Parts: sequence; C-alpha cells; structure tokens
Amino acid sequence: MTNDASARTPLDPIALTRQLCAIESTTYHEGAVGDFLAGFLGGRGWEVEKTAVPQPPESAIAGPRWNVYGGPKGQKPDLVFSTHMDTVPPYIPFSEDAEFMYGRGVSDAKGIIAAQVAAAEALRAAGFRIGVLFVSGEERDSAGAKAANLKPKGSRYLINGEPTDNKLALASKGALRTVFRATGKMGHSAYPELGESAVHKLVEVMAKLLKLELPGSEDVGPSTLNIGQIQGGRAPNVIADQAEAQVLVRLVGDSAPVRKALIEAADGLAEVDFTLEIPFVRLRAVEGLPTVIVKFTTDIPQLSNWGEPLLLGPGSIFVAHTPFEKLAKKELLDAVELYVKVAKRLLG
Repeated sequence: MTNDASARTPLDPIALTRQLCAIESTTYHEGAVGDFLAGFLGGRGWEVEKTAVPQPPESAIAGPRWNVYGGPKGQKPDLVFSTHMDTVPPYIPFSEDAEFMYGRGVSDAKGIIAAQVAAAEALRAAGFRIGVLFVSGEERDSAGAKAANLKPKGSRYLINGEPTDNKLALASKGALRTVFRATGKMGHSAYPELGESAVHKLVEVMAKLLKLELPGSEDVGPSTLNIGQIQGGRAPNVIADQAEAQVLVRLVGDSAPVRKALIEAADGLAEVDFTLEIPFVRLRAVEGLPTVIVKFTTDIPQLSNWGEPLLLGPGSIFVAHTPFEKLAKKELLDAVELYVKVAKRLLG
C-alpha cells in the first residue's frame, strides 16, 4: 500500500462528483474526464491503466477516449467496481443546494463513480484487493465495456453502478436496436401516381410496430418498443425517395421472436438492419438488502470476463436522461456505505 499522503486523505465523494460534473463528457467526448480520473487515481496511490477506446468514423474528430482502470499494485483484484464516464446530451452544468446536486451526470453516472472510488478506498484501507473500472460509450453501444472485456483482471465479482435507488437489481432488460430503411421514387407531389413515397412506406411500417404484441415476463414485465428517430424526404412538395427510422426494443428474454416480428412488419416496405443487441440478464441478490427489477440496459453483458455481476447504485433512473437530473447528497453518502457493506459480504 502506498504511503502517498493523498492516498491517506479521506475522499469526499460530493466534492469528487462536483469535479467530475464540471467536465463535459457526452458519448464520444469522454477523453477529458478519463484523463482527470487517471490522474486522480494515480495521485491517490492506485496502479492506473488507461486504454484507448475506438471512435466510430463519424465521431473521430471528437478526439481520443479511454477506459480507466485502477487496482492494487502487482496484484489481481478480488472485486471490481465499474460504471461509465459518458453521459447523454445535452451537457447541463453542475449546481447544488444543501440537499441535492443537479446537472448532467450527477446520477448517471458520475456520482456513482465518486461513490465507488470512495468505497474502494475504504475497502483498500481495510486490506481488501479492490479495483475500479470506468468505461466509455455505455450510453451508445458499450464500446468501452467490449474493449475492457478483452483484458480482464481476474476478479471474482463485478459491482456495476447504475441508478437503482441504492437497491440491488435482480434483473436488467436487454436492448435490440434496429434501423428501418425505405426507398421510393422521387416526383412532384401534385402527381403522386408518378412517384413512390418512401416516407409513406415507413409510416406504414411504424404503425404496424406500434400494434405489435411483444413477449413479456411475469416478474419483469413486457418488452417495450420506442420509435426514437425518423428522418427522410426532400421537401413538402417532393415525393420522398428515402426515409429511415431508428427503433429500440427493451428485451425481457430471447430476441428471436422480436426480430421475427420486426422483419414481418417491414416485409415489402422497408429493409431491416439490426445494429445492436444487449441480452436480458438476471442477477443475484444479497441477503438482507432491498432489491428491484430495472427496465434499462447496462454494460454488464459486455463485461462477462470480470466476475459474477451485481447491479447497484444511488440515484433514480426516472430523472436520468432528463433536464432535471439530480441526486441527494445523503443518498450518495449512503451508497458509499452500501458498496462497502456488499463488498465485505461477498468477500468475507
């Protein structure tokens, strides 16, 4: 264990959240927050690795981004805390009052980063072998988690952090992201018989999707479908020759019947491209701790080589991804104690 003075100074998770939220890190722009965390952890005596995460071609101008791992020097960790550094847009500056912190990332998931670092330091001081892993890209395609899964550290347990109101999640929905592309024939809108509207085709497909009866689970609930983006056409007075829609289904089981239903809805009208799948997962409980089932998707399926997973974190998912994101300071401090309690229970 290091004798560096900063490593012995108690960590204030509220102050660390404040520092993290001052750094804009919407997906593809995580480089600066990764640099900050690497320096912060290194200064507190952690052995730090910073691993590049590839940018997609359309985001290459955003610059480099990283995964950041901190662990015990020369040893493999028994347990690793992990969450993501990226946030959804738009960036919302940090603010606070006596009770709450506000701004993009306070609950999803920079407050969680702070709680996990504070818990990891408390556990390290108590003699446990602990690591922390903070990844890029969770809010889009789990690119950072996929990269990290190629270089596991041999940990027995992974505690992944997402807003679960400080309750252990027993299940997490999967995700199936799909692109529907329709093509047509451009023409003057005054003579529709001379053209073929791609937009009309796509609207017909979307109407079918909204009427689908998707698979469900008695304890988790139904699969859900969201038409997130639609674009196409040239002008109001031009018959559209192209149109595209982005659709996301939250899975509660095998994706095969959902894929089949989506393809059938588009038959003869649009091409279907499945661009991302994250499977539905069930998770373990810890005796005596409150539990919840969450409807969102996490990096856990992409971190399968990092040990048996648990899902736990402060904050409410109902304010994440909204203009009103907030986190109670007391809940953040409670999360530190809860992370320590769960880790000791697992490793004891």
